[in-house]
Amino acid sequence: MLTMMSPYLLLGFFLAGIMHVFVPSSLFRKHMSKPNFKSVLLSTLLGIPIPLCSCGVIPTAMSLRKEGASHGAVIAFLIATPQTGVDSIMATYSMMGWPFAIVRPVAALFTALFGGLMANISDRLHPEEAELQQKPSAEEVKTQVSFWEKVKEVFRYAYFEMMQDIGKWLVIGLAIAALITYIPDEWLLAFKGNTALSVLVVLLCAIPMYVCATGSIPIAIALMLKGLTPGAALVLLMAGPAVNMASMLVIRKVMGTRTLLVYLASIIFGATLFAFGIDYLFPAGFFTEGLIERGACCAPSAVPWYSWVFVAVFVLLLANALIHRFFVKPEKKELQAVSGETAFHIDGMKCNHCLANVRKAISEVAGVDFAEVDLPTGNALVRGDFKVQDVIAAVDALGFKTQVNETVSAASPAVPSVLKINGMKCNHCAANARKAIEEVAGVESVTIDLAAGTATVEGKARLEDLTAAVESLGFSVEGKSGAISCSCKEE
Repeated sequence: MLTMMSPYLLLGFFLAGIMHVFVPSSLFRKHMSKPNFKSVLLSTLLGIPIPLCSCGVIPTAMSLRKEGASHGAVIAFLIATPQTGVDSIMATYSMMGWPFAIVRPVAALFTALFGGLMANISDRLHPEEAELQQKPSAEEVKTQVSFWEKVKEVFRYAYFEMMQDIGKWLVIGLAIAALITYIPDEWLLAFKGNTALSVLVVLLCAIPMYVCATGSIPIAIALMLKGLTPGAALVLLMAGPAVNMASMLVIRKVMGTRTLLVYLASIIFGATLFAFGIDYLFPAGFFTEGLIERGACCAPSAVPWYSWVFVAVFVLLLANALIHRFFVKPEKKELQAVSGETAFHIDGMKCNHCLANVRKAISEVAGVDFAEVDLPTGNALVRGDFKVQDVIAAVDALGFKTQVNETVSAASPAVPSVLKINGMKCNHCAANARKAIEEVAGVESVTIDLAAGTATVEGKARLEDLTAAVESLGFSVEGKSGAISCSCKEE
C-alpha cells in the first residue's frame, strides 16, 4: 500500500508547504464577513485544499470568526477543510483511482456549501441567538524574509511540522486497515450490496471516531475489499475526518447547540446523499476497478525499484517527525514568570496549528507586548499591560480552556535597575554593552556609566537574558566570574 501512496504523499505534503508559506492567510478574509453565498463559497474553496486535521481546523475556524467571518463561512470552513487537502486528494488518487479522487472534493464542496447556507438561514430565523460579529483584528505585520528562507520553511513545514501533526493518524489508519483484513468475510455478508445498512453502521462508527483525511483512505479500502459498498466507503472518507467527539464538544461550547446540529445534519445529509448516489447511479465496478488494478500492482514483483526509494524516503521522514514528536524530549522552557508577566495554562492544544493560533490570539489582546507559548506543557507567559480576563476570553474563543497558572511562580527575581559589569575598559566596550542590552526583549532604555562600570536598565527584560547578552561579549555581571581584559584600541 505504501508503494502506491508514498510518491503522492510526498508531493501532497510539498504542495501543502508551498500553500502554507506563499499563500497569505488573509487572502480571502476580507471577503468572508457578509452572511451571503459568496462568503460561504470562498470559505469552502479556501478550506478544500488546506491540509488541516479536525484538531487543527477548530482554532483556525474560530480565528476566522474572531476576525469577522460570517457564521455560515465558519461552518463551511469547518466542514470542508478536514475532509480533504492536497495531500489526501493525491493519496486518494494513488490508492482508489480518479473516481474517488474527484468525488471526494466535490462531496466536500456540496456539504460545506449546504452547511454554511443553512447556518446563515438559521441566524436569520433566530437573530436574537446569533453571535455578535467580532471586530476584525489589525493587519498582521509583515516581516521581510528572503526567498531561500521561505523555501527552507516550505520543507520544514511539509516534512516535519505537518508530518508531526498527521503522521500518527496515518499510521493508525494503516494499522486499522491491516486488522480489518483479518476479519472473516462471512462476518460482513449482511453488508454486501446493502447501502442503507452499510451507511448507517459506518456513520455510527465514523462520527465519534477521530481519523484524518489521509488516514481514512486505507480503512475505506479495507472495508470495500471486505464487501462494503463504495457509497459506504465514501461516508467514512467524509464523516470520519469531518467530525469527532472532540470537535463536537468544542463547536457546542464556542458556537452553541443550534450550530452543532446544523454542522452534524449537513455532514450526515451530504454523506448519505452521495453514498446512495454512488451506489445507485453508477455501475458497481466504476469505483472498484481502480482498487483491483492497484491490488495487482502491489505485488512485490510488480513494484519498480524507484517506488521503494519513495517508500524509504517517506518512512525516514515520517519516523524522524514522529520520533521528535513523541520520544525526543524538547528542551524545556523554563517559563518562570517575572515582574510584569502572567502565566497561563491552556488545555486542548494538540498540534502546531493549535500553538500558532493561540499565540496569535494572545498577541492581539490589547496591551500585550510579548507572548510565549509552549506546546508540550500547555503553558504560556504573557507580558504587558493587559487584562487577564481578555487573554482568557481570547484563547477560550478558539475552543480551548484557559486559566491562570499559579504554579509558575515568579521564581526569577525582578530585573534590577542597575547592573554591575566587570571588564569594560573603553568607550568601545561601553558601546558594545549598550547595543547588546538594547537588543534584549523588554528593554526600553539603557544608560552606561563607564567609570562606575554599571548599566542602568529600564523595562521588563529578564535578568537571565541581560546577563547572557553581556557575557556573550566576554564581560561578566557582578557576582559572575570570567571577566576579561579589554582588547579594544583606545582612540
